This record gives sequence, structure tokens and C-alpha cells, in this order.
Amino acid sequence: MTHKHDETKITTDGHGTAKDENESGWKSHWDLLMALAILIVLLVLEYGFKIEFPKIPSLAINLVAYLLAGHKVLNLGFRKSKRGDIFNEFVLMSVATIGAFVIGEYEEGVAVMVFYQIGEWFQDAAVSNAKRSIKALLDVRPDEVTVLRNAMQLVVNPSVIELDETIVVKPGEKVALDGELISENASFNTAALTGESKPDTKYKGQAILAGMINLNTVAEIKVKALFRDSKLSKILEMVQDATARKSQTQLFISRFAQIYTPIVFFLAVAVCFIPYFFVEDYNFQTWFYRALVFLVISCPCALVVSIPLGYFGGIGLASRNGILFKGGNFLDVMTKVNVVVMDKTGTLTKGVFKVQQVVSVNMDEKELVKLTAALEKNSTHPIAKAVTEYAGETVNGINADAVEEIAGHGLKGKVDGKDLLAGNVKLLKKYNISYPTEIESIVDTIVVVAINNQYAGFITIADEIKDDAVQAVKDMHSLNIRTVMLSGDKQSVVDEVARKIGIDKAYGDLLPEGKVEKVQKLKDEGLHIAFVGDGVNDAPVVALADAGIAMGGLGSDATIETADVVIQNDQPQKIVSAIKIGKITRSIVWQNIIIAMTVKVFVLILGAGGVATLWEAVIADVGVALLAILNAVRIQRMKV
Repeated sequence: MTHKHDETKITTDGHGTAKDENESGWKSHWDLLMALAILIVLLVLEYGFKIEFPKIPSLAINLVAYLLAGHKVLNLGFRKSKRGDIFNEFVLMSVATIGAFVIGEYEEGVAVMVFYQIGEWFQDAAVSNAKRSIKALLDVRPDEVTVLRNAMQLVVNPSVIELDETIVVKPGEKVALDGELISENASFNTAALTGESKPDTKYKGQAILAGMINLNTVAEIKVKALFRDSKLSKILEMVQDATARKSQTQLFISRFAQIYTPIVFFLAVAVCFIPYFFVEDYNFQTWFYRALVFLVISCPCALVVSIPLGYFGGIGLASRNGILFKGGNFLDVMTKVNVVVMDKTGTLTKGVFKVQQVVSVNMDEKELVKLTAALEKNSTHPIAKAVTEYAGETVNGINADAVEEIAGHGLKGKVDGKDLLAGNVKLLKKYNISYPTEIESIVDTIVVVAINNQYAGFITIADEIKDDAVQAVKDMHSLNIRTVMLSGDKQSVVDEVARKIGIDKAYGDLLPEGKVEKVQKLKDEGLHIAFVGDGVNDAPVVALADAGIAMGGLGSDATIETADVVIQNDQPQKIVSAIKIGKITRSIVWQNIIIAMTVKVFVLILGAGGVATLWEAVIADVGVALLAILNAVRIQRMKV
């Protein structure tokens, strides 16, 4: 069944301001309001003052009100019928209300159409507000920005800024474009991006993202992405697309409505005609009226609207907490997860490595660090960055040639005419280079170095466990979720981290294909897997898992593309929040399904038995729709 709410879209003006194509203001519903006014006047005259119009004037006045309220429904019903789609709510409402006029129940026919349209109005408004609120959470891009041009500060629209131009952000202003900090340091509020309001201090050369708010000093930023290409713009597109990706429950309800509507239509026909064969004093008009009641109450709009609205609410709640779902379907997936598989570095640990010790053989330690850093600066891995930072300026001007990254092992290249290998012990084993076996017992992460196929020493590096990692794992266990950690790091390091955090199972010394193998084994056991990692190096595992979650995804465009769920900061606790939001959304959606179906079945029975009138049918229909909408809307105000 096609529903008009499915066609609702949000567009944006030149500055990214959300606008709904289907206006829900009172001005666009003047005809409905006028029909309601006519209906109220007629009812007041009839029941308040006992004034009734003759049949022809009454028909004419009610017909005007009916056409004012129902012309859009009649038009849609007619157009769909021409295409062969006769089993939809518009045809259903048209038949029911025209039938009421045929048997002389003019006010009831008008009332059914008026209240049905009022219900639709509320539904349109609720859907529009849900979508707008989701965009408002994220669309914090300013309409103007200060740019330095020819030693002058000019205020322009951010869409005209070019790459490598310098923008000036004053205290209290929002950053409009992604870039690199030129100033020595500045503090930013990143709440719009990460859901965390505590200040984040950035230093010269670090990345600054659109949507951050400068807190304390004038900051100069070199632009590294155009307005349309910023991380925030891509996130907005992602959330926009998310509202269009239907969950299994939504798809089920759509299929259900396609079957349900023709069934109730034929049941209504049966209610009208079958009693002729069993009831002695059969009266066509009485049973036709009961069939009309049956048609009105059977309208499935409460389900068709409130369920997607529930998923919009879940996506909005997640966005408010710094979690981006790529569609309602992934909210459903998170409710089934019973094993969370996590990468170690950057997911459970901070990924901020510091060099602890340098041990060299037959050469100066500083020389070993300098040569290793020259090779490692070609990698973006956190361990490589730690070595490069430790080397400092000593590595300036020294470059490596023929650099090759060997996945899961390390780097190979030439520095100052020397063949250099830097990585884990597996790298040296691969090239049959002997080394002291005692270094395998070192607990810290270790970078082993070989020069000209000879072992040259090692550098130890330590990482810190994230502050909330222990609590996150405890909370997962409280939800009966198993935890598994996978890492390319050596087993002794992995075991130590797992012990401190409380991980159920931990596997180290894994190449990328080894991680895939472990996840596939868990899937073969019939388990539902969420994998949490960086979404780039672990892309095969992310693709294999039921839900791929990117940790700290704002740092990488590829992460946003790969993952199903993006956690906008580095907190493992957000994994638990994502699971809870999925469960909350599912709970609300099924509450709506049960409430709507229970009320409908009850009133359908009353209508078929002649107890419920058209008035009660339309009030029950609109009432249950509004109740379901209010229930769905409350998701966005919940806390996790």
C-alpha cells in the first residue's frame, strides 16, 4: 500500500536550513478548517437549538463542507483507482463517506472526512517535526564566515570559500568548514558532533571540523574541505538517507497493509450482504451502515504512520547522543546483537601511544629512532605516529624510498641507502631475520627494527585504556552480551588489556584475514555480531558483521562510508547506548502495533454488531492514530 507520508521529503535552502515540502501550517489547511467550522455550526444548530434544515439545503451545505475537507482524498482515491490500486485508505475513506451520504447520514459523512483529515494533519506535522528535529541536531553550520583575503577580513557565505584559504573564528562562533588549526591552540565545544559538551583543546596542525564552537580565543583555520564536502555535510546526508531506509518492521507493516486492506474491504462487503441469508428482518440500510463503520475503523493509517515515526524518533535520540544510525533497519539489528567484537587500538584503548624504551644493537639509540621514524612517518597507524613524534625534528629532511606496507606485519623501505624493516616480530620471521627470543615476552607493544637484514633493536610503546571501557564491558555483560577483542598486537599485550577491562575472549597476533576468520566462526555458531573498529583497516570484518560500528568515525571519510553505525566520539559506552536505543525503539514500535490492532479489532466487532456508530468509528480511528504518534514522539525525549 502506498501512503502519502512515504513521499514526504526534506529539502534544504542554500544555507542548509531544513524545509518540509509538505507544509503543515494552518494556512495550507484553510479548506479543512472551514469544513470543520460548517460542521460545528450544523451540529450546534441541530443539537443545541433543535434547528434542522430541510433535506435539500442540508445536503447542499454538507456537500460543500464534505468537498472542502475531502477533495484531496477523493482525488487521490480516484487517481489510484485508475492505476488499479483500489485497496488503499483513500478509496476506503471515499467509499465510506459517500456511502454515508447515500443513506442520508450527511453530518456523519462530513465528520468522518473532517476528523480523518485532522488526524492526517497531525500525522504530517509529527513526521515533519521528527525529521526537522533530526536535522536540527546536526545542521549547525553557520550562514557566514570570516575569511582572510589580501590581509583583510571579509564576511562571506561559507559556500564560496576555496581550499587552503584561512578563516577566522572568534570566541562563541561556530566553525563553518573543516580545516587545520593554524593558531597555537584553541578550545572547542564539540557537542553538536559528539554529544559531549566538555571542552576539547586542539593544537596547531590538528584537524578542526565544521560544527565545533570556538570557546576562548580567536582561532585561525586553514580550510581543507569545501563547504559541501565537510564531514558534517556528509553526516547530514547520511542521516537524511537514514530516514528513507526502512526497518524490517516497517517493511512488514507495509506488506501487512497490502494484505490487510483488501481483507477488511471484503469483510465490510460480507457484513453488508451475508446477514441477508441469516437474519429474518434484514434491513439493507442498517447493515450497509454497519459496513461503513467497519470500513472507517479498519483504516491502517495509525500503523503506517506511527511506525516510521518511531524509527525517526530512534534515529533522533541516537543523534542527540552522538550516535549516527544509517537507517531504521540497523536499529532493529542492534536489538538482536548477542556478541560485541571489538578492535583494541582506538576502540578500547585511547590509541595515544607513547615511546617507553629504546634498545639498540651496535648503533646509537638516537640513530635507530631517526631511521625508524623516517620509515614510520609514511604510515597513519597510531604506533607509527608515536615513533615519529618521539623522533621530533631529528627526522626532518630524511625520507624513505620504496616504502611498502605489509598488512599485519609493518613497513619496509629504504632510508639513507639502508634496507629497513620496522614492525612486529612476524615481520622479521617473514624475512628470516633472527632476533633475541626474549623480546617476545615483553608485555608492551614493541616495534622491532632490522637494518640490511640484520636485527638492530626495538622500541617499546604503551597505550592507555579508555576511561569508560571497563564500565562499558560491564554494561554489555549486564545485557547478556558476550565481549570479544581482536587485535593485530601480540597476544601478551592483548591478554593484559583484556584482563584489565574484563573482556570474555581476546585474540592477538591477527592479520586482517585472521579477524575475518574469527568473526565468521562466531557467525557460524548462529550468533548476531556487532563489530566495533575504525571501519577502514577493518573494512572486511565490518562488512561481515551484522552491524558494523565505527568508533571515532569523524576522523575518516571512509569510516562514514563503511560502517552501519557511527559513534562520533571515542567512548565505548556509546556501544551500550546504541544497543539500548535499538531496544527502546523496538519496544515503542511494538506498543503502537499492539495498541492500534487491539482498539481496531474491538471497535470492528462493535461496528459489525451495530453497537458502534460512524462517530465512534472515526473518533476511535483518529484517537488511536494520535495515541500512537504521541507514543512514538516521546522516544526523542528519553535518556539512555
